[in-house]
Amino acid sequence: QVQLVESGGGLVQPGGSLRLSCAASGTIRRINAMGWYRQAPGKERELVADIRSDTPNYSDSVKGRFAISGDNAKNTVYLQMNSLKPEDTAVYYCRAIVQTLQSPGGITYTYWGQGTQVTVSS
Repeated sequence: QVQLVESGGGLVQPGGSLRLSCAASGTIRRINAMGWYRQAPGKERELVADIRSDTPNYSDSVKGRFAISGDNAKNTVYLQMNSLKPEDTAVYYCRAIVQTLQSPGGITYTYWGQGTQVTVSS
């Protein structure tokens, strides 16, 4: 099994910054992709940013403000969030697409973290 542990959420004023971390552990053979999604009250979960093969991908709403990076040796992904806006308020979830040690033929599984609250408010 694979576990994702997130940290770094909290309350910040508009224009402020936060850094989220997500560490994967367990029976990991290979991580194909890791990223961040968010879900605001009454809205669907949406992609914020992800990274695969060291190539980042961002939603239009966060381009130029957020930066995703990874540490392959630690199976960890980070999300640096700058110039935060009230509309960034949501629960942020880490997602990983993983080949486990038990995966036959390169089959991948998707795992989610428990979520961390980010609130942007004055």
